[in-house]
Amino acid sequence: MTADAAIGPGETVAELADLKVWFPVPGGAPVRAVDGVSLRVRRGETLGLVGESGSGKSTTGLALLRLVDPTAGVVRVDGQDVTRWSRRRLRGLRRRVAMVFQDPQASLDPRRTIGASVAEPLVVHRLADTAAARRRRVAELLEMVGLRADLADRHPHELSGGQRQRVGIARALAGEPDLIVLDEPIASLDLSVQAQIMNLLRGLQRDLGLTYLFIAHDLAAVEHLSDRVAVMYLGRIVETGTPEQLYGEPAHPYTAALLSAIPVADPRVERHRRRIILSGDVPSPADPPSGCRFRTRCPQARPDCAEVDPALVEVAAGQRAACRYAGEAVRAMRAPTAGEGPGR
Repeated sequence: MTADAAIGPGETVAELADLKVWFPVPGGAPVRAVDGVSLRVRRGETLGLVGESGSGKSTTGLALLRLVDPTAGVVRVDGQDVTRWSRRRLRGLRRRVAMVFQDPQASLDPRRTIGASVAEPLVVHRLADTAAARRRRVAELLEMVGLRADLADRHPHELSGGQRQRVGIARALAGEPDLIVLDEPIASLDLSVQAQIMNLLRGLQRDLGLTYLFIAHDLAAVEHLSDRVAVMYLGRIVETGTPEQLYGEPAHPYTAALLSAIPVADPRVERHRRRIILSGDVPSPADPPSGCRFRTRCPQARPDCAEVDPALVEVAAGQRAACRYAGEAVRAMRAPTAGEGPGR
């Protein structure tokens, strides 16, 4: 398949196969930020990638765009292995896969106007031949994300945080990409603005047929936007499935612990539900535990968890978990103890 070939509905837009990104440390063991991740993103869907800070999810997104170089494994986009592409060939990849960053202020050049920032992909990929054509397209893109066209003459510091993030989305749309990597796109915004950006992303996906890799630690946002969810811990994927599966019947203890931290709006339920409190800190990615990487914090860890590194196995149709005691451990963690009300 050529880079310009059309990808049909449901087909794989991007794929990571046993991806590893290790960062060397002088005089020490490398930091295994991503350590064997395999994912597929299908056309028209939103794949949510969640986990604590330091889990490797943002590095995974950067590797997909080849903004960081893989140590091992394969990155495929539109069916092509782009893992070892030269810098020159990567220019074409950056049109097919765009990115929206967490901090809109840091991702926009303060010296350039909004119009110049949005027009940059048009120039790089030669999508508009004249200055007039670029101005028209920039106006269309700004209006597409809910901004007035006359904001093109302003600079980033003259806009609010929400407006700057809309500019970042407009810039990502300029190359008409197959896939947009959303790296914590609402994390730095106020709650009311977060909802607006989420609704904007859903509307753009519906109208333009966009495909998203949505990287976030906000589990409520991931549930709202995603068609499938992958949970990441210490450089590995530990569970995948639909939001209904993971949020309703998580199979991995780490997923259950993340979900238990989400507050419940009903104070009666919140008062009586059982929280899963993890002990200890996340281990260093330079020195991960033997066997299951989660075992040092898992309330249901058993001696053999230190001996076997569990692979992702199917626990239900479309749901997989990397735990020798998938499901069983979660049920034990959620079971109420004496004196407690019913669990969630």
